[in-house]
Amino acid sequence: MARRRKRVIEEAEHQDRWMVSFADFITLLFAFFVVMYSISSVNKGKYETFSESLDKALFHSEKVLREVEPIQVGTIPTRIQPIELPNLITVTQEEHQLSEEIMEEKRRLNEVSDEFQRALQPFVESQLVGIKKHDFWVELEMNSELLFASGKAELSGKAIPVLEKVAEVVRDVPNVINVEGYTDDVPISTGIYPSNWDLSSARATSVVKELVKNNIPPTRLSAVGFGEFHPIADNKDEAGRFKNRRVVLVLMSQAFARYGMTDIERAKALKLAPQTETQQPEPVEKAPDAPAQL
Repeated sequence: MARRRKRVIEEAEHQDRWMVSFADFITLLFAFFVVMYSISSVNKGKYETFSESLDKALFHSEKVLREVEPIQVGTIPTRIQPIELPNLITVTQEEHQLSEEIMEEKRRLNEVSDEFQRALQPFVESQLVGIKKHDFWVELEMNSELLFASGKAELSGKAIPVLEKVAEVVRDVPNVINVEGYTDDVPISTGIYPSNWDLSSARATSVVKELVKNNIPPTRLSAVGFGEFHPIADNKDEAGRFKNRRVVLVLMSQAFARYGMTDIERAKALKLAPQTETQQPEPVEKAPDAPAQL
């Protein structure tokens, strides 16, 4: 009986063994780049901590660990530094109180302006009286024809009732009053008034005296003469000269009046750099124009 031959099965040679070694190589290369990237993006503290930990694990080194910051896990919080602003103004309680006083004074001046408008309405309509309202003063402009005869400084009979109404409006408010006299440019030369300076100052003084008679405290009043040097109209014609001959009552804000706030109080109220009393011993404030005080 014939024997069957055993068929020898030869194992086939695997052609893809290289992939195992290649995959291990790629994995190590990937790990190497991960480590390189991680140590390149950490701060100094993280790097020193990682280096010492790796050295101790691999070489069993007994180095004394230096104090380092712990490795931060997650996003490192950002500390926002406050922005320093130069000359930052902090509103104190005292400054707030002064600001409230300024606002209250503005409201009071507005009320005075409205009272002038009501009390002197007929004269306003006839353009003998004008009222100008500002933030820190009120101007009551009266034509000289309403108060004086030509070339005279004595009050006329029709001026007395007008000034009585003015006194009623300003009597109960504490603001100082500058009485300003103006003339036209027609020269005057008499034994009593050698120049328009003298005439304008005398007219302002006559108005001040009449206000004192009507119980306005003298400490609130001042008389100023401007002469012909601050016209509001052209002196070439009679209409312009008529407007320029006038007396103006300026009801001043206490913040700007000479005998109102001190320099330090005024600086705080207006948010200005304060000055000490030694730098400016006596505050001097003037009306909107710089008058010649006589």
